[in-house]
Amino acid sequence: MSPPSSDVTQLLQEWSRGNQSVVDQLTPLIYSELRRLADSYMRRERPDHTLQPTALIHEAYLRLIQQGQPEWHSRSHFFRFAAHLMRQILVDHARGRRAEKRGANAERIPLEQAEIAVESVAADVVALDEALVRLASFDERKAQILELKFFGGMTEEEVAEALGISVRTLGREMRLAKAWMSQALTSK
Repeated sequence: MSPPSSDVTQLLQEWSRGNQSVVDQLTPLIYSELRRLADSYMRRERPDHTLQPTALIHEAYLRLIQQGQPEWHSRSHFFRFAAHLMRQILVDHARGRRAEKRGANAERIPLEQAEIAVESVAADVVALDEALVRLASFDERKAQILELKFFGGMTEEEVAEALGISVRTLGREMRLAKAWMSQALTSK
């Protein structure tokens, strides 16, 4: 059973006020939710992905801790940020893999021995990230909706709560965001 949202929010706010000792109390309370986010992200990755959910959680956690003096307003604010961090970690990983495939540290072989390259999932992750960044440039809330719902694995109710909007508004904005994203990804 997950702890009450108010307990997590209270500890996050204590952390925001500089109380570093609450981080030890907070970690076990947020780990299962971070694990759920990581699992959600990794389900969308290729099966042979070199990054595992636990490694994704640990990398995100390290980046969260390195935030210095974070200003967490609520539990949902924290998990929105964590979901965004995880997406960025996967995008960075995909860009690194794409660079490797394009010749970074590659052994030279004769052209006749080279295989025809198939579009990689890494390129899809990067294209999706670029489309989300474009969407955020003119409608940040719609980009956040897609990030939290499809990459963060949150329910519609959780996304609505995290963004402070009604579920009906969320549904309307999600339909528009999905339509825009579909058009953006197919017109590339």
